Amino acid sequence: MIILGIDPGSRRTGYGVIEARGNRFGLIDAGTVGTPRDAALPRRLRIIHESLVAIAADAAPDVAAVEDVFNARNARSSLILGQARGAALLAAALRDIPVAEYAPREVKMALTGNGAATKEQVRFMVQRLLGLARPPASTDTSDALAIALCHAMRSGSPVASLKGRNRTP
Repeated sequence: MIILGIDPGSRRTGYGVIEARGNRFGLIDAGTVGTPRDAALPRRLRIIHESLVAIAADAAPDVAAVEDVFNARNARSSLILGQARGAALLAAALRDIPVAEYAPREVKMALTGNGAATKEQVRFMVQRLLGLARPPASTDTSDALAIALCHAMRSGSPVASLKGRNRTP
């Protein structure tokens, strides 16, 4: 099963594409979609949306796993985060990719066994579960990979056939 994990943000949106075969996981692609600091919100949302559409087209995921909304420090931050999340959800919907949503606490619990784990603990577990030589370059990327890994561990669905796919874990 190919899973696209997305950690939405209006300045930086993390993404991670993994392959799950039973309880074995492999990294396919990961990174961040950055937006210009001085760009208006509509332009930033467009960049996020178009970038995720392109990533989904390239990766052809079976499912997208997106971080659910959490309570930010203030209402405005929550609204902006919700709009970035909407851009990500739309990118998946336009490619007919099913979407699973996970709360940050659930992702942390799945990877570390502690719903209040630090970003460093999550990053360490992402590195370990994916067998990476070093941790992902940013916490946005490691969070996106963590969301994808959470879905792989929580979905309980049988692994989809990878026949005919040109993938290397």
